[in-house]
Amino acid sequence: MMSANDVVILGAARTPTGKMSGSLLSKTAPELGAIAIEAAVSRSGIDPDTVYEVLLGQVVQAGAGQAPARQAALGAGLPNTVGAAAINKVCGSGLKAVMMAANAIIAGEADVFVAGGMESMSHAPYFVPGARQGLRYGHVEMKDAVLHDGLWCAFQQWPMGNSAEFIAKEFGITREQMDEFALRSHEKAAAATANGRFAAEIAPIEIKSRKSSVTVTLDEPIRATFSDSGYELGTNMAQLAKLPPAFTPDGAVTAGNAPGLNDGAAALVVASRAAAEQQGLRPLARIVGYTLAAVEPLWLFDAPAHAMPKLLQRIGWTLDDVDLIELNEAFAAQALANGARLTREGHNWNWDKVNVNGGAIALGHPIGASGARV
Repeated sequence: MMSANDVVILGAARTPTGKMSGSLLSKTAPELGAIAIEAAVSRSGIDPDTVYEVLLGQVVQAGAGQAPARQAALGAGLPNTVGAAAINKVCGSGLKAVMMAANAIIAGEADVFVAGGMESMSHAPYFVPGARQGLRYGHVEMKDAVLHDGLWCAFQQWPMGNSAEFIAKEFGITREQMDEFALRSHEKAAAATANGRFAAEIAPIEIKSRKSSVTVTLDEPIRATFSDSGYELGTNMAQLAKLPPAFTPDGAVTAGNAPGLNDGAAALVVASRAAAEQQGLRPLARIVGYTLAAVEPLWLFDAPAHAMPKLLQRIGWTLDDVDLIELNEAFAAQALANGARLTREGHNWNWDKVNVNGGAIALGHPIGASGARV
């Protein structure tokens, strides 16, 4: 039953995803965020003057300048009266931004928000700890903000890939299974791209140089080449099997069954149904519910499999009531482990419903934006 108090999505857009130092190198995170916001607001038909606040996930904020979410909001042409804030929940940042917008609407704080995420891993700086106090003698180490702030477990003191290795061993997931999953992600993403399934959500980006201008419309991480007649996949199981372990000498996680380092942004216009009706707008979707699940840091990649049953119970659904499932592919190991747990616990997990157009392994994982893309 519809209610004026429902939280709805009126519009959504994302940029294409770029590789590290790739097609979107010339754009900063706030610039990417601005592109996504402008497209989402335009497609929604919402009056920009009615937007209360912009909430954007961004994980690696070093070097992005003061108030990066505000930069993106004003860069998108929103009025000066629109507030903005950046949220850091690592891979869940974009999702948390949407949840926070929904919470504020339910609480009656405001009726219209833009929520999403942005990341330019290409622009993340290196930094020198201790330099401010003076380095009196000897060698110094530069640290990578991408690794230190985004991809390094602050609790286990190891790369996130080691956490993926841990979860793979706990659930008995093999290297071959991970590679098969990764290949399938690229196959689905390539087919979706060739069939134009992303055209309605991607906001093209014009990249200008002194001599030319190029419009980026495709997700760069997909391992495929595209033509008018379709696509040709650029990887296979044999190639994936040749890749060395990326994190531990005897490990199964490789550059092939994990996402790369990426740039991109995504934004959604989140509003009350009453606001939508007042402006004569038809919602794309209704937000039925959301939840979170926290676990021991070592087990972080197991958390989605705890959150889903918790949410289903809250809203009175089962997985049989769900037609399509978007599951972030932080690593193939994580996605496979989530499916394994849900299957083990009798939730009728059906892989045919999951990431039907590919996931982050193929589409890319600009960490602050991925939750909003999902």
